[in-house]
Amino acid sequence: MENSRFSRLNQYRSMWVLVFFDLPTETKTERKAASRFRKQLLDDGFAMFQFSIYSRFCASRENAAVHIKRTKINLPKKGKVAVMQITDKQFGMIELFHGQKEIEPETPTQQLELF
Repeated sequence: MENSRFSRLNQYRSMWVLVFFDLPTETKTERKAASRFRKQLLDDGFAMFQFSIYSRFCASRENAAVHIKRTKINLPKKGKVAVMQITDKQFGMIELFHGQKEIEPETPTQQLELF
């Protein structure tokens, strides 16, 4: 039983939440809404993966659900937003390229979580 406590944080239980968005920026109001949405993602611990893709590591599915709920609360009125969650194992299989050269994905920073 002691061993199962330590296996709770593994590559299949840990999750990555990815938020993809395409928000209008034609007017000053739309630009403000888009900036506010990005800032709220950053304030919730997300990091920019690409310009309109933000990612966040979560220790569990339950923790991922909390951050997905926060993202839904902050949805802008216009535009398209998609939220996807994948396991840490799946995220580790991403192949990243810069031009034609493959690059190593960055190792996630450790975050302190208090319950």
